[in-house]
Amino acid sequence: MEKLNIITVCGFGVGSSMVLKMKLDEVLKEEGITANVSTADVGSAASTPCDMIFTSNELGEKLTQAASVPVVQIKNFMDKEEIKEKGLPVISDLLS
Repeated sequence: MEKLNIITVCGFGVGSSMVLKMKLDEVLKEEGITANVSTADVGSAASTPCDMIFTSNELGEKLTQAASVPVVQIKNFMDKEEIKEKGLPVISDLLS
């Protein structure tokens, strides 16, 4: 796999998904992982080509049922440690 394509998802794809994208970008940079991270709304996320999805607990179950890629559910979008704890194992699996 050349470079991961990750999307962060919220209701409309412009507010909290952008905050999550920025924090995820920080985590990826700290870990030396190269990825394309973009945002999407919940309606188009499942049909958007990507390798994995980061979203809220509220939207996670719906996306897990609709998407064919791993969905990582984050409770606090500002918590880089939670993003690392829940996301890095999935990213490692995808990269191996």
